[in-house]
Amino acid sequence: MKINEMYNSKKPVVSFEVFPPKKEADVQGIYDTLEQLGNLHPDFMSVTYSAGGSGGSQITLDIASLIKEKYGTECLPHLTCINSTADEVQKIVEEIRMRGIENIMALRGDLIGDSTGAGEFKYAKELISNIRKDCPDMCIGAAAYAEGHVDCESLDLSVEYLKQKVDAGANFLVTQLFFDNRSFYEFYEKAIKSGIKIPISAGIMPILSKSQIQKMIFMCGVSLPSEIVKILYKYENNIDDLKKAAMDYSANQINDLISHGVDGVHIYTMNRPEIARENVLRMKNYNGANI
Repeated sequence: MKINEMYNSKKPVVSFEVFPPKKEADVQGIYDTLEQLGNLHPDFMSVTYSAGGSGGSQITLDIASLIKEKYGTECLPHLTCINSTADEVQKIVEEIRMRGIENIMALRGDLIGDSTGAGEFKYAKELISNIRKDCPDMCIGAAAYAEGHVDCESLDLSVEYLKQKVDAGANFLVTQLFFDNRSFYEFYEKAIKSGIKIPISAGIMPILSKSQIQKMIFMCGVSLPSEIVKILYKYENNIDDLKKAAMDYSANQINDLISHGVDGVHIYTMNRPEIARENVLRMKNYNGANI
């Protein structure tokens, strides 16, 4: 099923994200993770692109196929372009189609090591346009940034670039993580005013540790509301209490989004099924899981 069609039939669309194992020896772990996440019956699961991990793009597609075929859950394989040639991208898209997968998350991606990129796709909008030209029926997701992309000077400019991805053929959007819902609401209003009319899922990543947050701030440029700062300060030496407080925070964040009529909620599970379980257990009107 095409993911954009889900947004026409229910609200919110609930989805999880997983990533491929870093090493071949860890492959069994992802099977256990998928088993537990599949039992929660999300609307779809996305699989990050393993350009630098074990098995390259193949492991991403293998996991996506497993999600669809074994668990009957729609899948969304990520595809990045900054380190790939046009021929490589075409081959991957063709394999996605051959596997009966109807959805792709089209991303620019990060440079690997000292690489400057293959040079044929500089931006995600170019990848989206290319996929749309070659596969008119493919459902394409794209990334959005509630607080603006880290490379952009302003949120307005980030939304302007986002509109270009939509115009190139994106069917729905999933935001990067954020911790302040007010940022999402401001972004959403600007997106609507810019003419963006496709569904937008809000990306939520529960806190697991102080070091995780520090990394996210550096990589994604997300801001921390005072409540998060207080949680980190109060529980930085007690990991169990930190996780509990953080889970309370993310659950409240999700339910506030649902109360405001958000199109979808996308949980970055970090391959930790308990994160998804705890959040859906507390989620308003979540009827997808027999838990």
